Amino acid sequence: MRENPLVLHVLGARPNFVKAAPVVRALGELGVRQGIIHTGQHYDALMSDVFFADLGLPEPVANLGVGSGTHAKQTAALLVGLEEVVLEHAPDLVVVYGDVNSTLAAILVCAKLGVRTAHVEAGLRSFDRGMPEEVNRIVTDSLSDLLFATSPDALSHLAAEGVPASKVHLVGNPMIDSLFAALPSLDPAPVVARLGAPERYAVATLHRPANVDSPEAAAELVSAVLEVSRQIPLIVPIHPRGRTRLAEAGLVDGPSVQVVDPLGYVDFLSLVRGAALVVTDSGGVQEETTMLGVPCLTVRPNTERPVTITHGTNRLVTPALLPAAAEKALADGASTPSGELPPLWDGAAGPRIARVISAWLKGDNLSPAAQGARSE
Repeated sequence: MRENPLVLHVLGARPNFVKAAPVVRALGELGVRQGIIHTGQHYDALMSDVFFADLGLPEPVANLGVGSGTHAKQTAALLVGLEEVVLEHAPDLVVVYGDVNSTLAAILVCAKLGVRTAHVEAGLRSFDRGMPEEVNRIVTDSLSDLLFATSPDALSHLAAEGVPASKVHLVGNPMIDSLFAALPSLDPAPVVARLGAPERYAVATLHRPANVDSPEAAAELVSAVLEVSRQIPLIVPIHPRGRTRLAEAGLVDGPSVQVVDPLGYVDFLSLVRGAALVVTDSGGVQEETTMLGVPCLTVRPNTERPVTITHGTNRLVTPALLPAAAEKALADGASTPSGELPPLWDGAAGPRIARVISAWLKGDNLSPAAQGARSE
């Protein structure tokens, strides 16, 4: 290892920025040399640039600007662009986050070049390989040298897949670190006033391919969402990838549906904090609503984050059951089965990850057991 080793973080989409910010900050406090590669997978300024400002992330050392496209085209562009940057900077460790195509491409590039890697949010499984994200998770975990798990169930999944325990560290959830840091700034009132929204409202975020990529699925989902809007006004920040399909299905025509552009990190979480209900198919939003105590209905047949159900406010629903589930959730309000947040969701995941990486860069053999002792 070099005397002054370099860590590069590969970020491509909104959840990546939120998870990376606490890790980047904590590594900086330990004096680790680092840089960010922004792949541009989320190319809209409202989906990426604003998150750098909201989260205090430094300017990237490279911005690939790959944009959108099919999975094959996007991943191919990512592979070419990332290979050039990794060869140029010769990092000692590349850290990837979550399950987006940028994460998959970075892992493949580094595996081919012999560059060591770390995966933050390792071990999550929906057990649905029809989800592109599930394929990305499995490949990423199989090739990573360090695996940082956000919840105990992830440890079981990795063990079942034969990942050596020496590589795995249960650290908590850095996305919750970012939320803790933002809490004092999360005020729904200015955002609601700027949008001209009513005092009582629900929020919906919908973008999963299974929900929006086919006209039939989009029509079924929109019909259910419009039923919900008859119970409570809905604010819907629309992700670029689903905008056209959802609009064609009639979402924008709902009299109690307010479609808005994507929001920045603080604005979006402020809106969620004040919501009576959130309807989503996003992974990260399941975690954020759990932390904020807001009822969440996830329109998916499965989740790779079951801890948001056992320890949170999240429930899985089909489009057909969504209206009835919304009615019940609005009547019941937020409640958690266990009455407590998931283990280690305490705002200190970033420092835990940073300590493991710093020790690894120095050649220390920091075992998961030692890491757990240090995290207490």
